[in-house]
Amino acid sequence: MAKAEGITGSAVAAAGLRVQQGRLRVMTENLANANSTASTPGGDPYRRRIAVFDPVGADAEPVGRVVHDTSPFRSISSPGHPAADEQGNLKLPNVNPAKEMAGLRAAMGAYEANLRVIATLDDLNSRTIDLLKV
Repeated sequence: MAKAEGITGSAVAAAGLRVQQGRLRVMTENLANANSTASTPGGDPYRRRIAVFDPVGADAEPVGRVVHDTSPFRSISSPGHPAADEQGNLKLPNVNPAKEMAGLRAAMGAYEANLRVIATLDDLNSRTIDLLKV
């Protein structure tokens, strides 16, 4: 494998896979909770989460963390709902399913691209070994 500054292409692609797995996990959780409500009257429902990955140097693993989206909750009038407040307003999660689906598609595309990089590098290594045998 070709190395640049002490890191291999496979290591970069593997790190990319881990980053996309983290994004997929968080967005899937958001979608699963898109219609959940609070467990107590007037309480806050599920708050959307965002996977954030800090830039790192060539020899370090990506550092990720999950932060809460601080955008406001959606609200509907639902006086009979057990989680509604005194005015009959029900808070719903600040999850936009269309936005999460778009993010999932992008993360899946990036994940697949990293898989193709690994497969291409494996093929390149195999061909190089075959050439050296001759």
